[in-house]
Amino acid sequence: MIRQAGRAPRSGRPAVRDLVELVRMPAALSVPGDVVAGAAAAGVLDRRTAGLACASVCLYWAGMAANDWADRHVDAVERPERPIPSGRVSPGAALGVAAGLTAGGVSVAALIAGSRAGAVAAALAAAVWAYDITVKDTPAGPAAMALCRVLDVLLGASPRGRADRALPAALPAALTVGAHTYLLTLLSRREVSGAGPHLPAGTLAATVALAATVCRRQGWTQNALAAWYAARFGLAQARATADPSAAAIRAAVGSGITALPALQGALTAHAGAEGAGLAVAAAAPLSRILATKVSPT
Repeated sequence: MIRQAGRAPRSGRPAVRDLVELVRMPAALSVPGDVVAGAAAAGVLDRRTAGLACASVCLYWAGMAANDWADRHVDAVERPERPIPSGRVSPGAALGVAAGLTAGGVSVAALIAGSRAGAVAAALAAAVWAYDITVKDTPAGPAAMALCRVLDVLLGASPRGRADRALPAALPAALTVGAHTYLLTLLSRREVSGAGPHLPAGTLAATVALAATVCRRQGWTQNALAAWYAARFGLAQARATADPSAAAIRAAVGSGITALPALQGALTAHAGAEGAGLAVAAAAPLSRILATKVSPT
C-alpha cells in the first residue's frame, strides 16, 4: 500500500517525529528556567529543583497536546499541516498523551518535593487544561496563560524552606514571567490573521519596561541577560511593527518563546545565583536552533 509522504494512517501508532511536533518539544527549553528562577528567588535552589523542572516540562508538553486536541477542528481549516488535522496523530492519541503527561508531571512533583509541590503542580495542571479547553478564546485568555507561568515559577519555590516563606519570596519573579507571557499571548492571538502596528508596538514598549525592572546598578550578569532578552524579543516585535503580517507576528511569537530563558536567567542571577542564571540563559540559543527544526508555536 502506498502512503502519502509524511502522513500516517489514523489507526496507526504516531511516529516519534509527529509526537515531537505535537508537544512542541523544543519549546520546552523555555520551561525549566521558570522553576530555577522560582527556586533561586525563594532560596530553595537544590537537587529537588531538577526534579521539579522535569515535572514542569511534562505539564508543558501536556498543555501543548491538549491545545492541539482542543483546536483540532479550527486547525483543520487554519493549520491543516499540524499533526492531528494532517492525520499523523489521532485525536484520541493526542488526548491520551496530554492526560498521561499531566498525571506524570503532578506525580513527579509530589514525589520529589512533597505535598505542597504536588498541590502547586495540580493547580498548574488545572490552569493549563482550563486555558486549553475553555478560556483560551475568551478575553481572559492572555491572563489565564500568564497565570500558568506564574504557577510554574511558584512550583520551583514549592519545596519547604527554613523560614517557610518561599512562595511569597518567589512572587515578584513569577509576576515578571507572567507579564512576559501575557504580552506573548496577546501577540499569538494574531498569528494567523496578522495585526495592526499598534499591537506589536505596544508589546515592544512593555517588553523594554519589563526588562528594565530586572536590572540594577550593580550586577552585570542580570543586566546583560535582561538586555539580551529585550534585544532578542524586541527586535522581532520592531519588525512586526513595521510589517504586522501574520508571518511577522508568528516570528515575533517564536522569538518571545526562545528569548524567555534569557529573562529567566536574569531573574535567577538577580536572586544571587549567577552561575545558575547563565546556565538557564544558555537554553536560549539552543532553543533558537531547534526552533528551525520544529516550530515552537
